[in-house]
Amino acid sequence: MSTFQTMLKTELKLSLRGMDMLIFAICMPLIVLVILGMIYGDRPAFTGADYTFLQQSFGALVTISILAGGVMGLPLVVSEYRSKKILKRFKVTPVTPVMLLLVQLVIYTLYAVASLLLLYLAASIFFNFQLRGSWINFFAGYFLVILSIFSIGMMLGGLAPHPKLASVLASLLYFPMLIFSGATLPYEVMPETLQRVADLMPLTQGIKLIKAASLGLEIDSVFLPITIMGIVAVICIGFSIKFFKWE
Repeated sequence: MSTFQTMLKTELKLSLRGMDMLIFAICMPLIVLVILGMIYGDRPAFTGADYTFLQQSFGALVTISILAGGVMGLPLVVSEYRSKKILKRFKVTPVTPVMLLLVQLVIYTLYAVASLLLLYLAASIFFNFQLRGSWINFFAGYFLVILSIFSIGMMLGGLAPHPKLASVLASLLYFPMLIFSGATLPYEVMPETLQRVADLMPLTQGIKLIKAASLGLEIDSVFLPITIMGIVAVICIGFSIKFFKWE
């Protein structure tokens, strides 16, 4: 078995034992979906809409897991390993910063995909949810969001010297994006000034793409969301690898 596979297997077991991601990346989005489904049912998203509130919200709900894993999970694990001198031991092994970060990236991607599958099954079985748009466009936007958000976590994990600082920085990013990007509070109900601020967040742009794809709607321009998320990914991945700290 290769070094990468061995690390992935071990880290995945440790992550599952911790239960944090099972709660925040798997259970939390599912609970929110069930609550929304029970409250709104088949109610239209707004007067005259030909799609339901749940259909409109589905694209945003699937990003909660991505945000939890990428901003709260990944950087805290890597910084904790640094604090406990585990990374210092890895330094004298064939393990590289790229391999270490890639293992964590794969683990939290698995959580995100598992969450997506559970959300889709629950929505379709219990609330008659149907994806109205293109699955290809949906997954293109979905994995672009994963790349962008996880790159932020890779950068924080690669640079934060200890878990306390990583936790503070992660919280400063996590909660504003959770509340103001459209993942929980609908973007459409925000004041115009707040929308402009939210538009600077990569998650906001990603949710716009995913929503449009899931509802089969035209988006004004795909260039801006793709550009913002792409720039964030390139910058953060570059910083995370170039300035990675073993100790």
